[in-house]
Amino acid sequence: MERLEKYLIKYCAPTLASLKTANLFSYPAGVGAGLEKSLVCWNLCLHKKGIKLCMLQKKENALIYVYRPGELKRDLSDPMAFRILKHYGYKTQEEDNAIATLRARLKKDGFPHEIGLFLGYPPRDVIGFIHYGGRHCKCAGYWKVYAEEESAKYVFARLQRCSKAYMRLWQEGESIMQLAMAAPQD
Repeated sequence: MERLEKYLIKYCAPTLASLKTANLFSYPAGVGAGLEKSLVCWNLCLHKKGIKLCMLQKKENALIYVYRPGELKRDLSDPMAFRILKHYGYKTQEEDNAIATLRARLKKDGFPHEIGLFLGYPPRDVIGFIHYGGRHCKCAGYWKVYAEEESAKYVFARLQRCSKAYMRLWQEGESIMQLAMAAPQD
């Protein structure tokens, strides 16, 4: 079984680098209580960097959400984003309540499309994905793009470079704590 640390580097480098609000990955759930303990340990370590980890769902695999609370608050406060969330039954933009509603929607609806807002995707692209059912996008990378194609391509390239660099640095011996950027101070 691969360590959680490798998954954090492989799937969450842009969040660790403070380039993206959040990332999500599937992790083998057969590890039992070991996964919960690992999440607690990583939360204690990464808290000072402004990063949280939580398990959104646990079935045959666990769905792990790695995010920056300050960035999530900003993203969910966007008026267009909040209109989308309200449409799907979210009562508040507050982090804990919004994540609890997302968990409930995951149980009920499989994989709700508004999850893109929790990952830092532009609201116009989330609306486009919902409206077109994932078809007719201008381009695709970390998400499907329906609005700002050129700026999205630039972001995709930047996130890809970050992921490759973080994997290389980690393989050369850098720790996640060395690679994780501290949250910007307000």
